[in-house]
Amino acid sequence: MKKLIIAISALCIGLSASAQQALWGGPSVDSPVINADGTVTFRFQAPKAVKVEVTGDFLPTQKVEVEFGGNKMTFDAPGVRELKEGQGGVWEYTTDFPVAPDMYNYTFRVDGVSQIDPHNMWVNRDVASLTSVLLVPAPGERSDLFAIHRVPHGTVSKVWYSSPTAGFDRRLTVYTPAGYETSKAKYPVLYVLHGIGGDEDAWVTQGRATQILDNLIARGEAKPMIVVFTNGNISQEAAPGENSTGYVNPTMQLPQTMEGTFETAFPEIVKFIDSRYRTVARKASRAVCGLSMGGFHTLYLSLNYPELFGWSGMFSAAIGVNDTSVSPIYQDFDAKLAKYYAAKPSLLWIGCGNTDFLWQANLDFKKKLEDNGYKFTFMETEGGHIWKNWRIYLTEFVPLLFR
Repeated sequence: MKKLIIAISALCIGLSASAQQALWGGPSVDSPVINADGTVTFRFQAPKAVKVEVTGDFLPTQKVEVEFGGNKMTFDAPGVRELKEGQGGVWEYTTDFPVAPDMYNYTFRVDGVSQIDPHNMWVNRDVASLTSVLLVPAPGERSDLFAIHRVPHGTVSKVWYSSPTAGFDRRLTVYTPAGYETSKAKYPVLYVLHGIGGDEDAWVTQGRATQILDNLIARGEAKPMIVVFTNGNISQEAAPGENSTGYVNPTMQLPQTMEGTFETAFPEIVKFIDSRYRTVARKASRAVCGLSMGGFHTLYLSLNYPELFGWSGMFSAAIGVNDTSVSPIYQDFDAKLAKYYAAKPSLLWIGCGNTDFLWQANLDFKKKLEDNGYKFTFMETEGGHIWKNWRIYLTEFVPLLFR
């Protein structure tokens, strides 16, 4: 009995010490550090490591060839730099250039094994990948929209709705602008869609969408609006770890993503939002946009429901991916496009990076619109299929809405 008490006491002391370490912090290694000259220093403590590297979208890109769907495709991948070992096994790398104001993702490679920065608590999840976050804000720069300022803030809610098409309740993330709770006003609605492997949390975490909305509205550069972030994986109740399947690893290999079910079910979401929130429930006050797969969904939602959305934004849209689908949602494209424009949409906005693997498909769609005399807005940016571009597109698209 005495030995048992001693063992329990030792365990409690160990847990207490661990808790105190978590409370007061471990060894102090600053990383990342934004220096006065605009360069950034990254550090990683690994006394037994042989090689430590950092990779992230703050570095110049490199070309990488991968196999996707049986085809070899070339992508822009983040650059890589080696760190040098210093005193105490602390490895260090300082950029040889000022890092432009923006929000970046990065990870370390320690002897070939990818790791987040243990000295940076700010982490994003993109599908099943964790990356550390570097935010370089600057007054007057676009990145300032990604920072949190002392302005009126909107409310972000996780809301469940019944989906007869799916056969179960599904979750949305809903942003209501500052002042919504205390006013009686009705608001326009923007629906924002994620890419393949994403979920209803993606735009809020990776895209900094709520910070962008708060700041644009506070500046008077965007109309106050309700913004709905959907889960485009109709087979899911909600984001991984937030549904009845428990803590399963996220994956891009999900059923019912781009075969018509999501678009067919979408009016359920619109009906729910109009019934639960004070919305201006008409086409001129309703917008939809999305990135990659979400841009694909945006296109076909716009074409199949021209009476629902007056404003549409396609960000690096996966145009043409499922042209051979048997779903009626994706059939009669040209006829539906003509009907969409006959219904006089307020805006069709298209953005894509000039090294995006979907660049040519977006150019082909652009030419189709031009050949038919259809009006649209097109934005070309540098870079590929990355959040850095999608945040830019959101900051450009939102101020145009509901004017």
